[in-house]
Amino acid sequence: MLATKIGYLGPKGTFTKLAVDTAFNGEIKESFETIPECIDAVGEGRIDIGVVPLENAIEGTVQLTVDYLVHQVRLPIMAEIVVPIQQHLLVHREFKGDLKDISEVHSHSHAIAQCHQYLHKNLPNAKLAFTSSTGKAAQIVGESNSTIAAIGNYLAAEEYGLRLYEENIHDFPNNHTRFLAVSKNSKQPLHIEHDIKLEKTTLLVTLPSDQPGSLHQVLSAFAWRKMNLSKIESRPMKTGLGNYFFIIDVNQPYDDVLFPGVKGELEALGCQVTFLGSYPVYQMKI
Repeated sequence: MLATKIGYLGPKGTFTKLAVDTAFNGEIKESFETIPECIDAVGEGRIDIGVVPLENAIEGTVQLTVDYLVHQVRLPIMAEIVVPIQQHLLVHREFKGDLKDISEVHSHSHAIAQCHQYLHKNLPNAKLAFTSSTGKAAQIVGESNSTIAAIGNYLAAEEYGLRLYEENIHDFPNNHTRFLAVSKNSKQPLHIEHDIKLEKTTLLVTLPSDQPGSLHQVLSAFAWRKMNLSKIESRPMKTGLGNYFFIIDVNQPYDDVLFPGVKGELEALGCQVTFLGSYPVYQMKI
């Protein structure tokens, strides 16, 4: 039996890699520099499963992930992996200075935003340098022996031989990120040996036109059936100003009664309805 190939947003040391290592064991793992490259690799069959970030509790939705899965490569969602996010200030092992000696801080824009208050208070004069991932930031610091630092996780520190100068510098303690596992094959086994927190179903709904009460009618189709929506978000259709689609998360697995009823009711209103996946949600502990 061939080993499952799992792709993730890299390089090594990213939170996506941390999520993959926590959820999976024994698979072949391959890093990709960008979210589109990872999703493309799944769509082209070069890897079996792709793991990409979807939403952070502090910074919100990773819009590139949503837009690429909707507009470019439509793949079924196989699972959601929720990982606690702990941001640390990482420096080169040879760095002997103090906080005031750090001239630059490198990291992904989301990570820097998650540590805004810490940076404002402790490193007000440091230049902020944005990178494609926290892992890339750690790599840059590891290849330098200067007064620069990175924001990242403990895995990044281990991968690139960095020292944790200060731990848990994020502004809010209850910080988590949702990651999606997507696959071209809807029957692809995942082999995630963790407890399932809940089952979720995600729909893509496009309204027929911009008319009063349309969104209310959509929500009513779920409300009177007592279906709990955990999230509803609008994104532009990219066909002109004012044209949007809605991503709706329902906190229950797909069934043969309620969901077909919702779909039929919404289509009767002129909406287009697409099911993006019905999948388990795993809450990881790091």
